[in-house]
Amino acid sequence: MRIVLGIEYEGTYFSGWQQQQGVRTVQRVLEHAISKVANHPVKAICAGRTDAGVHAMMQVIHFDTEVYRPEHSWVFGCNANLPRDVVVLWAKPIEDTFHARFDAQARYYQYRILTRRVRSALHNKQITWCCHCLDLAQMKAASTYLIGEHDFSSFRATACQAKSPIRTIYHLELIQRADLIFMNISANGFLQHMVRNIAGVLMTIGQGEQPSQWAEQVLQARCRALGGVTAPPDGLYLIGVDYPAQFDLPKPNYPAVI
Repeated sequence: MRIVLGIEYEGTYFSGWQQQQGVRTVQRVLEHAISKVANHPVKAICAGRTDAGVHAMMQVIHFDTEVYRPEHSWVFGCNANLPRDVVVLWAKPIEDTFHARFDAQARYYQYRILTRRVRSALHNKQITWCCHCLDLAQMKAASTYLIGEHDFSSFRATACQAKSPIRTIYHLELIQRADLIFMNISANGFLQHMVRNIAGVLMTIGQGEQPSQWAEQVLQARCRALGGVTAPPDGLYLIGVDYPAQFDLPKPNYPAVI
């Protein structure tokens, strides 16, 4: 039997999603909690592996089990065994052919930037602080160069192991609410650090250090060395994942503005 879970987590004190020896990861604590409810070891497969410090409003995972539990038992049983910075939102049994990663049609992220003279004491690890005003119009102009199917080699981490740098960005917008800027982005998939590198380029342009056309130049260069600064993980959120209608899974709350 295959079960799908929707997961929310605050990534500050995790060394990313993926299981690693000797460090705290989301996969490690989640598999421990699920195993307690299932009464046997489980392997959790996620829709997209998040880096250290990155948060998720709705990560999607699947696992296989030999036992039946009602949906609410998976939710509340897991939550009883999880730390306060991870929670199961929902659970659903699904056909054995479903795969959280390979069946995903789109992934949705949001990057949050605080633009004011002083940092936030309340959200210092949930948002990226920029003490300079950002030119939103220039950032929006730059973002248009990145929409569509492109070779995003300039926006991938040097250690990225993806076989192809080709990705398709479906949607990229920037919204301002008082001193907060939200970058909403969706694509068929993302390379390692791709969203943070895009945010870094747009913030550089927003600060007036480069013109909006620089985004196109970076994209066409296909060289990470020319791609500017990688933005911090603090402001990055996995908003959700979209799947074919046949699976009848909850839809992401995208774009999300708080």
